[in-house]
Amino acid sequence: QVQLVESGGGLVQAGGSLRVSCAASGRSLSSYAMAWFRQAPGKEREFVAAIAWSSSSTRYADSVKGRFTISKGNAKNTVYLQMNDLKPEDTAIYYCAADWNDQGTIPTMMLDLYDYWGQGTQVTVSS
Repeated sequence: QVQLVESGGGLVQAGGSLRVSCAASGRSLSSYAMAWFRQAPGKEREFVAAIAWSSSSTRYADSVKGRFTISKGNAKNTVYLQMNDLKPEDTAIYYCAADWNDQGTIPTMMLDLYDYWGQGTQVTVSS
């Protein structure tokens, strides 16, 4: 079992930056891919970014490429999402998720393949 806890959400003005964190416990993340998804009110949960822990391969949604960066923390079992140039349409609950990926392949974008989820953290971008 992997337990995931997100933190760092908040309110920020458009054009600003925010970093959200995901702390994992229960197992080492060395054989997992870690992803961020988000869900805005009335919308489906969507993929944002992912990183394979063993290879550091990353994947991003087109809507966030060049603005968001996913990274592994120096402290083991922590993953970050640095969000720059935030837009009102980035407003959502951001969820951390884990998928078994011991080969370090490019992480999947498919929500249903992620086995473990955090409770989410709210990010609100004002215009």
